[in-house]
Amino acid sequence: MVVGLNQEGLFLQQMKLSMDDSSQALSNWNPKDSNPCNWFGVTCDTSLSSSVVSLDITNANLSGGFPTVLCRLPHLSFLSFSYNYLNGSLPSSISTCKSLRHLDLSQNLLVGPLPSSFSSLPNLLYLDLSANNLSGPIPPSFAAFPKLESISLVANLLNGTVPPFLSRVSSLKQLNLSYNPFEPSEIPAEYGNLTQLDVLWLAGCNLVGSIPPTIGNLKNLTDLDLSLNSLTGAIPDSLALLVNVVQIELYNNSLYGSLPAGMAGMKSLRRFDASMNRLEGEIPHELCALPLESLNLYENRLEGELPASIAKSPNLYELRLFSNGLSGSLPAELGRNSPLLWVDLSGNLFSGVIPENICGMGALEELLFIGNSLSGGIPASLGDCRSLTRVRLGGNQMSGEVPAGFWGLPHVSLIELSGNSFSGGISPRISSAFNLSLLLISNNRFTGMIPKEIGYLGNLVEFSGSDNLLNGSVPATIANLTHLGKLDLHNNQLSGALPSEIRLLKKLSELNLADNEFSGRIPREIGELPVLNYLDLSGNSLSGEIPIELQNLKLNSFNLSNNHLWGKIPPLYANALYRESFLGNPGLCSNLIGLCPNPHGGEGRSHSLIWLLRSIFILAGLVLVVGVGCFFKRYWDFKQAKSGSERLKWTLTSFHKLGFSEYEILDCLDEDNVIGTGASGKVYKAILSNGEVVAVKKLWGVVKKGDIEDGYEKQNRVRDDGFEAEMVEAPGSGPNSMSVIAGSCGYIAPEYAYTLRVNEKSDIYSFGVIILELVTGKRPVDPDYGEKDLVKWVYITLEQKGIDHVIDPKLDICFKEEICKILSIGLLCTSPLPINRPTMRRVVKMLLDIRAEYKRRSEKKGATPPSPYCYEDESNLGNIV
Repeated sequence: MVVGLNQEGLFLQQMKLSMDDSSQALSNWNPKDSNPCNWFGVTCDTSLSSSVVSLDITNANLSGGFPTVLCRLPHLSFLSFSYNYLNGSLPSSISTCKSLRHLDLSQNLLVGPLPSSFSSLPNLLYLDLSANNLSGPIPPSFAAFPKLESISLVANLLNGTVPPFLSRVSSLKQLNLSYNPFEPSEIPAEYGNLTQLDVLWLAGCNLVGSIPPTIGNLKNLTDLDLSLNSLTGAIPDSLALLVNVVQIELYNNSLYGSLPAGMAGMKSLRRFDASMNRLEGEIPHELCALPLESLNLYENRLEGELPASIAKSPNLYELRLFSNGLSGSLPAELGRNSPLLWVDLSGNLFSGVIPENICGMGALEELLFIGNSLSGGIPASLGDCRSLTRVRLGGNQMSGEVPAGFWGLPHVSLIELSGNSFSGGISPRISSAFNLSLLLISNNRFTGMIPKEIGYLGNLVEFSGSDNLLNGSVPATIANLTHLGKLDLHNNQLSGALPSEIRLLKKLSELNLADNEFSGRIPREIGELPVLNYLDLSGNSLSGEIPIELQNLKLNSFNLSNNHLWGKIPPLYANALYRESFLGNPGLCSNLIGLCPNPHGGEGRSHSLIWLLRSIFILAGLVLVVGVGCFFKRYWDFKQAKSGSERLKWTLTSFHKLGFSEYEILDCLDEDNVIGTGASGKVYKAILSNGEVVAVKKLWGVVKKGDIEDGYEKQNRVRDDGFEAEMVEAPGSGPNSMSVIAGSCGYIAPEYAYTLRVNEKSDIYSFGVIILELVTGKRPVDPDYGEKDLVKWVYITLEQKGIDHVIDPKLDICFKEEICKILSIGLLCTSPLPINRPTMRRVVKMLLDIRAEYKRRSEKKGATPPSPYCYEDESNLGNIV
């Protein structure tokens, strides 16, 4: 006997017919089955006659309205449509789902107000509506939830004020209203009545006023986030009553006064961030005596010493106190007992020496002490701290020789020692620093020759060693530095001829060898450097003629003054604009009027003659410029008419010294490099010769109707207000930012639409998109995605087809394990919830961990090739966090 599909299966079939299932996620919902218990996403309870109790359709690419027919399933207690495309508004009839205990509709496209009938769900414990486009105020009826324990409304368009009436939901354990454009509101003091709360997230809620003392009533609280608001006043002492709190985030407000007293009882506190406020006074000893993991108090007005108790924490990995007024000596035991990773105490008044055991546990990666008054030398132990990646000690009073091992740290990418009194030479052991990209040692007392071993630094981008006592010649091995973009060695005692091998530095944009003792001729090979735009060879003993090849350069700054040059000045530079570039070269005097002072008498007549000639030249120049301008204007109009489709001429206006030229930019304006299109033009991704990545917008002009004459377009250009509109829509975008201004390009974080703010979490999202681009080989937006972007495509493809359909097939499969881990980092960075995205320092740490793990495995004797296996379960892709 054939048994038809039961009633609950028919309800589910009705739901399927009402929705667009473009990915066929519900393909196994077979109407010929007797019941739906084996269908995708369906869970039944055999004790309830195989009734449907759970429906989990997460990340199934479904679209359509909320299927109210599901409320006819009498025992449905769990319902999740997270990460889909549900649209429209939520119906008030959702209140008929009487058995629901868990409802997750996050990460959809829902709009409209929150139904006031929600509170009629008698058994609801968990409600997540985050990351939609719901608007309007939170209904007062939400105060009537009888059993609700967790509510998340993060990242919507909710307005009105932050509602005090939620304090009446006494069963609440988690309250998350973050990232909504509420009207300026104070934190309701009534929230202190929610004594069962363990999570309170009110980040980015437009909060004003002070933190209410009633916050101390939340004895069960473990996580408090009030960051990114406009809170003022002092931090209440009652905050110290939160004895179970693990994490407190108060950063980016306007809090003032001192840190609260009595923090000794906060034994569970591990992470405390009150940075970017106006806090004053000293850092409490009680706070530093806690077993902290992370302490961030940077950009405040704190004074006094850093308590020695901070050095006793067995868990401390992060200490960032930069931009304060802290003083005194650093705790002598700092680093001995703690697995320090990142230490940044820059911009304070610290004195004394760097603690000998700052890298005592061998994990230190970043050590930043810029702009203090530290003295003494670099501890010898730092020469063995192989984990270091960034060291910045500039602007102190340190002295002595740098430990030889310090020069050759294998993982360090940045060494900054500028503005001290270090002496001695650069050790040949620098050859081991094969990851070094920035070597900044200017304004010290370094002596000796530049070692030839510097040629092993194939990743070096900048070498700034000016204002020292370096001598000898520049080693020919410098030609091996093929990524070098800046070489600044001015004001030393370097001598000998300039090496002709310099022609091999094809990415060099700045060359400053001024005020040394170089002799011989200027190598004509300098004219072969394609992106050089800053050249200063002044104050040497260079002789001979100026090579005509220098005319090939596109220079923003040019100085050959105070040498022994003679002969003709190349025609390009033989004009008054470059006069000061050739001063102090007597042999060039006859080639440029006014270059040298008149050796004869008649000073008054000489000045009068100079002014007369200058006036004549200026007047003649103006006439010439106007005449030539008019000629070229008419010629340009004619030429444009004949070649309207040709690429427009570009003008690069430099407001500061540039590390690239307009010619580099032009080479990148190819359709293959388009990453977005806005109202005012296209955005291109440009990779410069120095490895830097910038976003370039090519503006479209606007052709006015009726401007067609004699069969061609005059192409009168009018002001493009679309560009200004895009700039208003994307504050914070810069020429080096991959958060580009074209909102449609796929790099913009989703919360920007409702917060209109760009912060670190937005940048993390953009960085995550770039990671996904690299792993998948796909663009951030593509017609193949339909209405989705790259992020949604990755999530859906992982869920439905697995990892092999996500990874770019051009990538080497033997590195699949590492690729999977990097993909998981990209997914973390592009989490729709900003609070779930890691910090950039965490991202860097995870990437370095992947590299370190691979190196350890590949260096191990007898190691087998990397396993091609990786988890396909999306949940497991986050396991490296």
